[in-house]
Order: sequence, then C-alpha cells, then structure tokens
Amino acid sequence: MIALRQISEFLDFKTNGPGLYEITTRVTHWLEDTGIGDGLLTSFIRHTSASLLIQENADPAVQVDSDAFFRRIAPEDPTRYQHRGEGPDDIPAHLQAALTQTQLSIPVIGRDLALGTWQGIYLFEHRNQPHSRTVAVHLIGD
Repeated sequence: MIALRQISEFLDFKTNGPGLYEITTRVTHWLEDTGIGDGLLTSFIRHTSASLLIQENADPAVQVDSDAFFRRIAPEDPTRYQHRGEGPDDIPAHLQAALTQTQLSIPVIGRDLALGTWQGIYLFEHRNQPHSRTVAVHLIGD
C-alpha cells in the first residue's frame, strides 16, 4: 500500500497590468521543495479578474497575441456593461477570466511537471493596474 501525502500553500505574485506572467519556475521550485515524486498538482487562482493558462513559452508573441485576442472579445466599453463600480476594465476582466480557467491540474512524474516542451504555466492578468495575486497550489502524491 502506497501512502499518499498532500501539501498545499499559497504563492503570491505581483503583476504590472494586463498580460501573461509565466509562473512555471516558481511553481517548479515549490514542487521540488515538497519531496513528492509522482502525483497531481492542482493550482487555483483566488481572483475573479485574473486566470491561469498553460500556454507556449517559446515565443513571447504568443502571450501578446493571446492578451490582444481576449481584449478584443471583451473590450473596455462602458456603454456595453452595467457593472462599472470598479472602473472600465473590471467587467471585461471578469468576462476574460470566465472564458479562461481559474484552476489547472498537472501530473507530476519523476519530480517534474509533465508539461510539454513548449508549455509554461501563466498567470493571466486582465486588469489594467498592478495587482497582487494569490495562487493556491496543492499536491497529492508519493
């Protein structure tokens, strides 16, 4: 019988406005510190105006194009929305987050994230101003 262990923690990140921020290295360092070799990593962003993505990390144009795409489909236009209390970028940020993901599950095999060659984990900031964002990470395995 294999005894599974569970470890969880909150990781904090600073953003400087909209865009994709690669957090793979920070998550990988946390993973290495756990001592768990095989299992499942779950990450969850604790915000409604930011999200998490697995995206290509080889060409920075992918991140620029991704941000531009989501800004086109949920533009800042106060005439379109009722929710305006937190600024013109707030409801577009909520809509962009709703179209992406708030949680990711990634297998851990041999103490490594089972990401593909060109994949990275990204915090996708949808608001215009700098923010502090918290990602809960949970690992179960042996």
